Amino acid sequence: MPTFSTGKAAVFSIDDTGGSARDISDVLNSIDFPETTDTAEVTAFGASSRSYIVSLESATISISGMYDATVDGYLKGGTEPASRSFIYKPGVTSGDAIYSGECILTSYSLSSPVGDVNTFSADFQVTGTVTRTTT
Repeated sequence: MPTFSTGKAAVFSIDDTGGSARDISDVLNSIDFPETTDTAEVTAFGASSRSYIVSLESATISISGMYDATVDGYLKGGTEPASRSFIYKPGVTSGDAIYSGECILTSYSLSSPVGDVNTFSADFQVTGTVTRTTT
């Protein structure tokens, strides 16, 4: 029987610009983690259907949440490192997935609407292999 959960228990940590792991879950309200697999076509002459093989995998991370000066310092408070370690846990129940790896900050945006809370969003390109373990 499947076990479903909401995103409210998700956990996300990322290295700050100094290389220290920081759990920033308490300011986030959205985490998107799409992974894709490229394919290469290997269709030969005479075939009536296309054929493919698995090629390279890729992943990105998009986070957004409420602006916090401390988290802003973690993400933009120094020289951008070559890459940062991340850990993403969509849930906290025993057996839930834990994704980890290295990523590069590619976009950081602040928003200050006049009648609402200050927010931020950040995008990361994963570099290398994503490791999947479980709790």
